[in-house]
Amino acid sequence: MNRNTYIKWGLFILLALTWGSSFILMKEGLKGLNAYQVASLRILSAGIVLLPLLRKALKEIPKKMIRPVIISGFLGTFFPAFLFCIAQTRIDSSLAGVLNALTPIFTIALGVAFFKLKIGWVKWAGMLLGFLGMLLLVLGGVQHINLNYLGYAFLVLMATICYGLNVNMVHQYLKEMTPLYVATIAFTALIPPSVLILAGTGFFSQINFSDATWLRSSGSSIALGILGTGIASVFFYTLVKKAGPVFASMVTYGIPFVAIFWGVVAGESVTALQFAGMLVILAGVRLANK
Repeated sequence: MNRNTYIKWGLFILLALTWGSSFILMKEGLKGLNAYQVASLRILSAGIVLLPLLRKALKEIPKKMIRPVIISGFLGTFFPAFLFCIAQTRIDSSLAGVLNALTPIFTIALGVAFFKLKIGWVKWAGMLLGFLGMLLLVLGGVQHINLNYLGYAFLVLMATICYGLNVNMVHQYLKEMTPLYVATIAFTALIPPSVLILAGTGFFSQINFSDATWLRSSGSSIALGILGTGIASVFFYTLVKKAGPVFASMVTYGIPFVAIFWGVVAGESVTALQFAGMLVILAGVRLANK
């Protein structure tokens, strides 16, 4: 493998590790904060961390590209963050995992329909094979999926559509831009609406540093913003730039690997069906990368 291939797979693994661990932080954040507060604090933290780079970013990114960058921030982070947080208050992680795996499918479908994306049958086959492996992986570890709140499942579906639109937009309009500066402008633009939502939900009046639950939830949300949003988005923009939208969107197939790893650490076992699912996913991602 050449150097660029190592970089692509390295970014793929880093993103899977980061986003796969994000669900744990999100779950911890929801113990002491509501869904709107967790999502807003997450986005606000990412924006504040990148704020010192804003002046440099505004000099480096052409003015005509500022609007697409801000739209990318809303599509790729702002809306999905709220949709996932609200959905996770009612649906279980297994259903969310299956629906999240639709991201590569929506990426290709929307890319072909609206962004003149052209891909061969090999990438289609790799993407569908990865989705099959994802189903085996998720369903192999659960007895059943709770379908009592299908309306909330639709929120996850909307988030994956946002992801698909964003990946294509980044590939179409922003792939020549420096990823760090793209992320800086995107997230600093999200600071004002995040502050407004936090204020509107009473977060600032709830601040209590002597409350252990509040501290853990707020700390988890802040860590989620810095690692799972700010830093991860820089990696993601870089991956789209180097590998294209299809391969980048398939990071969602790597997330369950991390979830299973944390389960094993916690003493859970891996079923034969899950192991088969992991092998199928790896084959699918490898095929889509050809």
